Amino acid sequence: MLMSVPYLARRLSGFGFSFLSLCFILLLQRATGTGRELKFVVTVYRHGDRTPISTFPTNQISESAWPQGYGQLTREGMKQQHKLGRYLRKQYGKLLATEYKRKEIYVISTDVDRTIMSAQTTLAGLYPPTGSQIWSHRITWQPIPVHTVPRKDRLLSYPNLECPRFYKLLKETMDSGAFKLQLKNYMPFLAQIAPKTGYDVKALLDPKGQILWNIYDALLVQGIHKKSNPAWADKATLDKFKSLLEIVISSVFGEPKREEKSRTQGGLLVKAVLEELANAASKPDYKKMMMYSAHDMTLIALQSALNVYDKKLPPYAACHIFELYKEPNGQYTVEMKYLTNIAKDPTPLTLPGCSKACPLDKFKQLVAPVIPDDLQGECSKV
Repeated sequence: MLMSVPYLARRLSGFGFSFLSLCFILLLQRATGTGRELKFVVTVYRHGDRTPISTFPTNQISESAWPQGYGQLTREGMKQQHKLGRYLRKQYGKLLATEYKRKEIYVISTDVDRTIMSAQTTLAGLYPPTGSQIWSHRITWQPIPVHTVPRKDRLLSYPNLECPRFYKLLKETMDSGAFKLQLKNYMPFLAQIAPKTGYDVKALLDPKGQILWNIYDALLVQGIHKKSNPAWADKATLDKFKSLLEIVISSVFGEPKREEKSRTQGGLLVKAVLEELANAASKPDYKKMMMYSAHDMTLIALQSALNVYDKKLPPYAACHIFELYKEPNGQYTVEMKYLTNIAKDPTPLTLPGCSKACPLDKFKQLVAPVIPDDLQGECSKV
């Protein structure tokens, strides 16, 4: 039989507890979140370790050096994604059933080999077959659907350089005095490495070609996989490359006019996530997890739209997590985390203008400026 608070206080008074002490304990429990219920989770992650996307004219390492060719998930990438799946199982094992249930989770990937394979290996870590779902005692894996969206859909593929409005904003950014000032210290570096890569400086800075990124990526991945990089591509050069790219990419998706840019870029994904959160809050039998398997630029575009991007290139298997809670008072709140290393706790992210546990209605209000009503209409505003 349940006891009332006053009755419980009288019973505890003999042990040195006062009614005010009990009230303080109850208030403290409420303040620390006792009674909160996790209802739904959205994960957006980058694929695992892969081979280079492409090469550059003077590179001595050709595509034939990679057994599956360019842009493919490696064994190390599979291990990273499997660990991510196991992490999600550990974190959300109370939310999800032990056995895979198709109504609990929905997985979307870009229509790219490495992201589809990353989703598959993440799901292998999240849902190792148990009980009646074991179909082979030699294979500890079970098939789970992974749905794909084409690049032209633009839900997960960024930057969308085919959008006239965004390209105009991007050109304004790169022509601005502020951006040129940021690049000033890197111009001698660009002039030095351009001929070594087979390009000129103008080509390196052309956002449509993404050449600067492709050179850095090829050198970085070749180094990770113990391939022979040219002598000039030492650690100091790669660090300089990375710093330059972080400036360029931050400018592509961020200020100036971050909100306007986001309405044609990451705001599209924010809109999709928001719809999922709203559905989970309003429908009692809604699924428990939504999973997006995507790319580093997907994470950057998303976090730029949310204004929480740390201006660092996301590592392999980096994962942005949205958690939807039902509070004791019936209100729904959203918390965000950013996982960049399985061995460490994720970094809490707070939407600017809100608290860590942001009320869902407030969350909607704050992200409204970056959500497009009509992507085609937004892109035509030139």
